[in-house]
Amino acid sequence: MNKNIQTSELDPQTASATQKAYLAIQRMIVVGEISAGEKLKIGTLTAKLGTGASPVREALSLLTSDQLVERIDHRGFRAAQTSRENFEEILGLRCALEDRALRQSIARATNEWEERLVLSHHRMVRQRREDVEAFEALHKTFHMTLLDNCGSPILIRYCSQLYDLNIRYRYIAGQTVNYQSRDIAAEHQAILAAAVDRDVDLAAERLLNHYRQTGAFLNGVFSRMDPVDL
Repeated sequence: MNKNIQTSELDPQTASATQKAYLAIQRMIVVGEISAGEKLKIGTLTAKLGTGASPVREALSLLTSDQLVERIDHRGFRAAQTSRENFEEILGLRCALEDRALRQSIARATNEWEERLVLSHHRMVRQRREDVEAFEALHKTFHMTLLDNCGSPILIRYCSQLYDLNIRYRYIAGQTVNYQSRDIAAEHQAILAAAVDRDVDLAAERLLNHYRQTGAFLNGVFSRMDPVDL
């Protein structure tokens, strides 16, 4: 997603309001407070967020480019639809690109990168999951730190966008009882250990398995859902 909102043509107050609206609507879509396909009414959002119509419209336009919001002809906006096909495309691209980024990142490993990685994991573990926004920010920081030593800014940008598109599917998978039985903390610890040991193959295997397990849970969810619910 484009977290670096381009607001150079807006005054600082409007830019700040747009940033806040962007992050708030993004969170509501990702965690399911706004359902897939739900129409996004400017008036409803301005009242809920306590801001003006212009920042909300600007935020929705930015989220359209992030593929979390869809424009409905000239009639407004709606939250992007979800589907098995869309998730599988995201998962496939994410695995391919992150496998490459992680291998390059470890190949270029330095003590400074290792320290940042260990610290990002420590902060994520200490954060309470009840604070969704804070945890998600630290969770993403850990995953992106695994990759950010790869030396390819374009690759990192694509990985970041795919990470953001995947989050809402993780929340869908999280609704299942079986998903709650996963020891995700242990999965993160295992990925970290392999990366710190600079075992490229093991780190890549553990990272991709981490993602594919979510995919396995989602396949079960999708199989039980009517197409109109997706």
